[in-house]
Amino acid sequence: MSYDIRDISLAPSGEHKIDWVRKNCPLLRSLESDFSKEKPFTGKRIALSIHLEAKTAYLCKVLAAGGAEMYITGSNPLSTQDDVAAALASAGLNVYAYYNATEEEYTAHIRRVLSHHCNIIIDDGGDLVNMLHTELTDELQYVIGGCEETTTGIIRLRAMAAADTLRFPMVMVNDADCKHLFDNRYGTGQSVWDGINRTTNLIVAGKTVVVAGYGWCGKGVAMRAKGLGAQVIVTEVDPIKAIEAVMDGFSVMKMEEAAPLGDFFVTVTGCAGVITRDHFPLMKNGAILCNAGHFDVEIDMAGLRESALSTIDQRANIIGYEVTEGKFVYVLGEGRLVNLACGDGHPAEIMDMSFAIQALSAKYLVEHDGALTEKLISVPREVDLEVANRKLSFLGITIDSLTPEQVAYLNQG
Repeated sequence: MSYDIRDISLAPSGEHKIDWVRKNCPLLRSLESDFSKEKPFTGKRIALSIHLEAKTAYLCKVLAAGGAEMYITGSNPLSTQDDVAAALASAGLNVYAYYNATEEEYTAHIRRVLSHHCNIIIDDGGDLVNMLHTELTDELQYVIGGCEETTTGIIRLRAMAAADTLRFPMVMVNDADCKHLFDNRYGTGQSVWDGINRTTNLIVAGKTVVVAGYGWCGKGVAMRAKGLGAQVIVTEVDPIKAIEAVMDGFSVMKMEEAAPLGDFFVTVTGCAGVITRDHFPLMKNGAILCNAGHFDVEIDMAGLRESALSTIDQRANIIGYEVTEGKFVYVLGEGRLVNLACGDGHPAEIMDMSFAIQALSAKYLVEHDGALTEKLISVPREVDLEVANRKLSFLGITIDSLTPEQVAYLNQG
């Protein structure tokens, strides 16, 4: 066991956080029990890069209970919680991560995770996969396959697959129904506003919120903003999603038109350059900007820092930028993922479902080692249904089943 963390003495605090998650994640508890008996990952090494907070830590413990040797880092320098990292190290897992790491330190931690001949890759945004294919190609020979957690990561994987450069199969966890329908919509919707509200301590009711992007995450952010009493504007590049936003009761316009109107701006597109230096001077004095996409490229932070007349550290995780004389816009969490840079991320019950998909997808890869010919793999339907059925059981809900006659009716030509 090895680690590179801030302070091992923080472990008791992290253990309390993980224990709370465990108590609120019945799906993962049930998998932990199953894995402890079956040991599906015996002899396997798993490299994991996901936002390193208590829910991720519990996933690591579940995989370790299944016999896996874990090598763990975070997927964002501002989302790692040092006490949680210490708790994992104290429990005997290999962990290399700490809060507010420099770019060089963050990259070194990824490199260190991947230097142990790992067999399964569990990624969040694609940084592990990218390094394996660019810098650490000697490690590719040991990889059975991997799982990708995010929309952003899958965009990167699709590009690699299209260019025929992806060297091992990846399960697209984000596309599973029990992931994106709940995690992306309800998890992102709640956790983004949790991060904004606890950081700003400002009211949302009566304000105008601009949501950039109307995918599943954007739908959740817009829905919760509406529920908090805001007027919501959506910006989009996809005409179908734009129509959907209109039908859901939201105004839709270009970012250039929305810029002077918004009090809060939330980017959630998975793309770069969504709010640019051309938009900043158009905004109201006091406008608040944050990003809910994986990478800190949706708001042009470099352009904002370069063009600002002055800056002010207004409050923890809030920096003000003077964009024209006397006019400030405020950025939360340095333009990084606001629900984790400024909060605790998705609710435990939501990540219970997402991480159950991750754990079962990793098990699927081990069980099908050498038999998978496609590079991009959908989560098997039986995995999605197993998670859904377990979730319903823990909620105390039963549903109907098709009769043989109904099955025959549905399957008739």
